[in-house]
Amino acid sequence: MPTDQLLALALFALVSSITPGPNNLMLLASGANYGMLRSVPHMLGVGLGFVLMLVLIGLGVGQVILSHPSLYLALKICSVAYLLWLAWRIANSGPIAKDGEVKSERPFHFIEAALFQWVNPKAWAMALTAAATFTRPESYLTSIAWIAIVFGAINIPSISVWTGFGVALRPLL
Repeated sequence: MPTDQLLALALFALVSSITPGPNNLMLLASGANYGMLRSVPHMLGVGLGFVLMLVLIGLGVGQVILSHPSLYLALKICSVAYLLWLAWRIANSGPIAKDGEVKSERPFHFIEAALFQWVNPKAWAMALTAAATFTRPESYLTSIAWIAIVFGAINIPSISVWTGFGVALRPLL
Protein backbone atom coordinates (compact mmCIF):
# COMPACT_ATOMS: atom_id res chain seq x y z
CA MET A 1 0.00 0.00 0.00
CA PRO A 2 1.49 3.39 -0.94
CA THR A 3 2.53 5.60 1.97
CA ASP A 4 0.00 8.35 1.20
CA GLN A 5 -2.85 5.84 1.11
CA LEU A 6 -1.61 4.21 4.33
CA LEU A 7 -1.52 7.61 6.02
CA ALA A 8 -5.06 8.39 4.79
CA LEU A 9 -6.23 4.99 6.08
CA ALA A 10 -4.62 5.59 9.48
CA LEU A 11 -6.25 9.01 9.74
CA PHE A 12 -9.63 7.55 8.75
CA ALA A 13 -9.20 4.75 11.31
CA LEU A 14 -8.30 7.25 14.03
CA VAL A 15 -11.14 9.66 13.34
CA SER A 16 -13.77 6.93 12.99
CA SER A 17 -12.51 4.99 16.03
CA ILE A 18 -12.20 7.87 18.48
CA THR A 19 -15.41 9.78 17.68
CA PRO A 20 -18.57 9.05 19.68
CA GLY A 21 -20.61 6.02 18.75
CA PRO A 22 -22.36 3.08 20.41
CA ASN A 23 -19.12 1.24 21.26
CA ASN A 24 -17.41 4.28 22.75
CA LEU A 25 -20.43 5.31 24.81
CA MET A 26 -20.85 1.77 26.15
CA LEU A 27 -17.14 1.69 27.03
CA LEU A 28 -17.46 5.04 28.78
CA ALA A 29 -20.30 3.59 30.86
CA SER A 30 -18.32 0.39 31.47
CA GLY A 31 -15.29 2.35 32.66
CA ALA A 32 -17.46 4.35 35.04
CA ASN A 33 -19.30 1.31 36.37
CA TYR A 34 -16.64 -1.38 36.42
CA GLY A 35 -13.24 0.28 36.06
CA MET A 36 -10.54 -0.21 33.46
CA LEU A 37 -9.44 -3.75 34.33
CA ARG A 38 -12.94 -5.29 34.34
CA SER A 39 -13.67 -3.52 31.03
CA VAL A 40 -10.68 -5.06 29.19
CA PRO A 41 -12.67 -8.01 27.74
CA HIS A 42 -15.27 -5.53 26.47
CA MET A 43 -12.53 -3.38 24.86
CA LEU A 44 -10.85 -6.40 23.26
CA GLY A 45 -14.19 -7.69 22.01
CA VAL A 46 -14.91 -4.36 20.34
CA GLY A 47 -11.44 -4.04 18.81
CA LEU A 48 -10.94 -7.62 17.64
CA GLY A 49 -14.61 -8.12 16.77
CA PHE A 50 -14.49 -5.08 14.52
CA VAL A 51 -11.31 -6.27 12.81
CA LEU A 52 -12.94 -9.68 12.15
CA MET A 53 -16.05 -7.94 10.82
CA LEU A 54 -13.90 -5.77 8.57
CA VAL A 55 -12.08 -8.80 7.14
CA LEU A 56 -15.32 -10.70 6.54
CA ILE A 57 -16.90 -7.68 4.86
CA GLY A 58 -13.80 -7.33 2.71
CA LEU A 59 -14.13 -10.98 1.73
CA GLY A 60 -17.71 -10.43 0.54
CA VAL A 61 -20.11 -10.83 3.46
CA GLY A 62 -21.13 -7.17 3.24
CA GLN A 63 -21.97 -7.50 -0.44
CA VAL A 64 -24.16 -10.56 0.23
CA ILE A 65 -26.13 -8.70 2.91
CA LEU A 66 -26.48 -5.53 0.85
CA SER A 67 -27.60 -7.46 -2.25
CA HIS A 68 -30.46 -9.19 -0.39
CA PRO A 69 -32.97 -6.52 0.70
CA SER A 70 -34.66 -8.82 3.23
CA LEU A 71 -31.34 -9.56 4.99
CA TYR A 72 -30.48 -5.86 4.95
CA LEU A 73 -33.88 -4.93 6.41
CA ALA A 74 -33.55 -7.61 9.11
CA LEU A 75 -30.10 -6.28 10.02
CA LYS A 76 -31.47 -2.73 10.30
CA ILE A 77 -34.40 -3.85 12.47
CA CYS A 78 -32.12 -5.90 14.75
CA SER A 79 -29.69 -2.98 14.99
CA VAL A 80 -32.36 -0.48 16.02
CA ALA A 81 -33.99 -2.91 18.47
CA TYR A 82 -30.65 -3.77 20.09
CA LEU A 83 -29.58 -0.13 20.37
CA LEU A 84 -32.94 0.77 21.97
CA TRP A 85 -32.54 -2.10 24.44
CA LEU A 86 -29.01 -0.94 25.30
CA ALA A 87 -30.22 2.64 25.76
CA TRP A 88 -32.95 1.39 28.11
CA ARG A 89 -30.43 -0.74 30.00
CA ILE A 90 -28.02 2.19 30.42
CA ALA A 91 -30.84 4.55 31.44
CA ASN A 92 -32.01 2.09 34.10
CA SER A 93 -28.61 0.94 35.31
CA GLY A 94 -28.84 2.82 38.59
CA PRO A 95 -25.96 4.40 40.46
CA ILE A 96 -22.42 3.25 39.93
CA ALA A 97 -20.77 1.18 42.64
CA LYS A 98 -18.56 3.00 45.11
CA ASP A 99 -14.88 2.11 45.26
CA GLY A 100 -14.48 -1.29 46.86
CA GLU A 101 -18.09 -2.35 46.16
CA VAL A 102 -18.92 -4.96 43.57
CA LYS A 103 -21.71 -4.04 41.20
CA SER A 104 -24.18 -6.90 40.77
CA GLU A 105 -24.27 -6.54 36.99
CA ARG A 106 -21.26 -7.22 34.82
CA PRO A 107 -19.55 -5.56 31.88
CA PHE A 108 -19.88 -7.01 28.40
CA HIS A 109 -17.89 -10.18 27.85
CA PHE A 110 -15.50 -10.48 24.91
CA ILE A 111 -17.94 -12.45 22.72
CA GLU A 112 -20.86 -10.12 23.46
CA ALA A 113 -18.82 -7.08 22.47
CA ALA A 114 -17.50 -8.81 19.34
CA LEU A 115 -21.00 -9.85 18.25
CA PHE A 116 -22.31 -6.34 18.93
CA GLN A 117 -20.30 -5.12 15.93
CA TRP A 118 -22.75 -6.87 13.59
CA VAL A 119 -25.68 -4.74 14.82
CA ASN A 120 -23.71 -1.51 15.29
CA PRO A 121 -24.57 0.93 12.49
CA LYS A 122 -21.36 2.94 12.98
CA ALA A 123 -19.23 -0.23 12.72
CA TRP A 124 -20.97 -1.12 9.46
CA ALA A 125 -20.41 2.38 8.08
CA MET A 126 -16.74 2.29 9.10
CA ALA A 127 -16.10 -1.18 7.67
CA LEU A 128 -17.94 -0.62 4.39
CA THR A 129 -16.29 2.76 3.85
CA ALA A 130 -12.82 1.39 4.61
CA ALA A 131 -13.31 -1.60 2.30
CA ALA A 132 -14.73 0.53 -0.52
CA THR A 133 -12.16 3.32 -0.22
CA PHE A 134 -8.86 1.66 0.64
CA THR A 135 -8.86 -1.64 -1.24
CA ARG A 136 -6.84 -1.90 -4.44
CA PRO A 137 -8.09 -4.28 -7.13
CA GLU A 138 -4.58 -5.38 -8.11
CA SER A 139 -3.78 -6.43 -4.53
CA TYR A 140 -7.21 -6.89 -2.97
CA LEU A 141 -6.40 -9.41 -0.22
CA THR A 142 -3.25 -7.51 0.75
CA SER A 143 -5.33 -4.33 0.95
CA ILE A 144 -7.85 -6.02 3.26
CA ALA A 145 -4.98 -7.24 5.44
CA TRP A 146 -3.51 -3.72 5.66
CA ILE A 147 -6.91 -2.25 6.54
CA ALA A 148 -7.35 -4.84 9.31
CA ILE A 149 -3.83 -4.25 10.68
CA VAL A 150 -4.20 -0.47 10.70
CA PHE A 151 -7.64 -0.57 12.32
CA GLY A 152 -6.43 -3.12 14.88
CA ALA A 153 -3.46 -0.94 15.79
CA ILE A 154 -5.50 2.26 16.07
CA ASN A 155 -8.89 1.08 17.30
CA ILE A 156 -7.97 -0.48 20.65
CA PRO A 157 -5.97 2.53 21.92
CA SER A 158 -8.76 4.85 20.72
CA ILE A 159 -11.53 2.97 22.50
CA SER A 160 -9.34 2.66 25.60
CA VAL A 161 -9.46 6.45 25.84
CA TRP A 162 -13.25 6.28 26.21
CA THR A 163 -13.01 3.64 28.93
CA GLY A 164 -10.43 5.82 30.65
CA PHE A 165 -12.80 8.79 30.45
CA GLY A 166 -15.41 6.66 32.20
CA VAL A 167 -12.94 5.75 34.94
CA ALA A 168 -11.99 9.42 35.35
CA LEU A 169 -15.67 10.49 35.52
CA ARG A 170 -16.47 7.89 38.18
CA PRO A 171 -15.88 10.24 41.16
CA LEU A 172 -18.15 12.85 39.57
CA LEU A 173 -20.91 10.38 38.92
